[in-house]
Amino acid sequence: MIRSHNEDSVAFDAPSGLVVLADGMGGYNAGEVASGIAVSVLSTEIRHHLQSVLPEEKDAFSGEDAGVVLLRDNVQKANSSIFHAAKSQPQYSGMGTTIVAGLFYDNRVAVAHVGDSRMYRLRGETFETITRDHSLLQEQIDGGIISKEDARTSKNKNLVTRAVGIDAEVEPEVHVHEVQVGDIYLLCSDGLNDMVVDEEIGATLQMLRANLPLAATELIQLANDNGGRDNVSVILVKVNGSFSAPHGWMAQLLNWFKN
Repeated sequence: MIRSHNEDSVAFDAPSGLVVLADGMGGYNAGEVASGIAVSVLSTEIRHHLQSVLPEEKDAFSGEDAGVVLLRDNVQKANSSIFHAAKSQPQYSGMGTTIVAGLFYDNRVAVAHVGDSRMYRLRGETFETITRDHSLLQEQIDGGIISKEDARTSKNKNLVTRAVGIDAEVEPEVHVHEVQVGDIYLLCSDGLNDMVVDEEIGATLQMLRANLPLAATELIQLANDNGGRDNVSVILVKVNGSFSAPHGWMAQLLNWFKN
């Protein structure tokens, strides 16, 4: 409702199970450049690598799921791309972006995030955040300096302690969560949760869980009705059925055909 340009970028690819959302920051137009680079790198690179590797395969070096390694490596690759672009082009100096990305595979979701863009989960009647903001405000809450209630009106809301592209290196936080049929996952920029309290976000998803396009529209409208001081972006994902990966002889057979 206030900003003249959109610094958020989003991408989703249902066949690969990938969703990505970024909220840029920096000088005029630089934020949207940073978020655009981040989303482009993650979506392009991960889709490309998934043509030759299964996300549930174990990485030979770390022992982690390949999907986890892909998310971490490509957030770091996006970080390098943004950092070097900012160094080489003065108009982009200081640009950066938050990011939250999910890769759904084998009845799980690997979630990578940097900054204060979030992923929430609605499971049955329970609505909760499954990412933890990298922000000064979150550190103050964790340290008992400020209560969650007072945090809603704090002036430190938008001070992130970690972002993609600001420094030469960044460490994304990556976790893997089991999913259940019926789960709804919400990715959003802080333009939503700064304007709408979690309880209202959860209630809206509860009410409109059968119509995700309408739920997304309603969430954005709620943020704008409450002032819309920032760009508002949301991605909603509903788990409609099991998507377990083949195991045993079936996995070996598929791997033989792949090779």
